[in-house]
Amino acid sequence: MQTDPIVITAHGLTLREWTEDDVPAMPELFDDPEVAYRTPLESPFDEAAALRYLRGVQTARKENRRLHLAITLDGQKALGEVLLGFTSGSIGYAVGTAHRGQRLATRSLQALTEYAHTSLGLPVVLLEIEADNDASAAVARAAGFEPCDAEPDTVTDKGRTYELFKWEHRRGPEAAVAP
Repeated sequence: MQTDPIVITAHGLTLREWTEDDVPAMPELFDDPEVAYRTPLESPFDEAAALRYLRGVQTARKENRRLHLAITLDGQKALGEVLLGFTSGSIGYAVGTAHRGQRLATRSLQALTEYAHTSLGLPVVLLEIEADNDASAAVARAAGFEPCDAEPDTVTDKGRTYELFKWEHRRGPEAAVAP
């Protein structure tokens, strides 16, 4: 298990692990009706929720279950998040409202997908997207993902039940695993 902090620099972004210093900025990113509707994040998402979230993120990393990375331009101010489940090979992302329209979701998805293929050796990386989430589907397409034939997962969260359709990105022959 790797315990050194992971930093990925690609596509004009620096993806880095969350720190205590990010807690005050997290509510601006995640206390948003669209984020609350589309993700399992707490709502409302205040500073106390941010601290609980950070602790969960740190535990998931320590247990080698998930990697949560802050999306930044320069390694400093967090503009959103991209995460990877190690067992499922599934990526998720959210960008703060004030930072949308800069292709941050697409670029961070491309960077983490490349990392998953080359550094972790995952032959397939997945996304799970609701059928009516046109914005996320556009991000998936722009990052080279395609819908796959797998049955959707039915999820119940925050009092609503919905289906998550799978999208996939397959490693090309040029994406050899790093030593």
